[in-house]
Amino acid sequence: MGNIRQSSIKNISRLLIEKHGDVFTNDFDENKHLVTKYTSIESKNIRNKVAGYVTRKVARSQ
Repeated sequence: MGNIRQSSIKNISRLLIEKHGDVFTNDFDENKHLVTKYTSIESKNIRNKVAGYVTRKVARSQ
């Protein structure tokens, strides 16, 4: 079974992929920096969850 994510994490990730989808890659560390750049998320835990979800979605779409 997979991980269950909060809908807010999914919504933020979808918006980031829609607006800036071409800059995200399969690299989690690079995506962490991009999430920090394009959002105002201050919580490290939430930022990492968003970056992980974005990484997973980008990897599946390629």
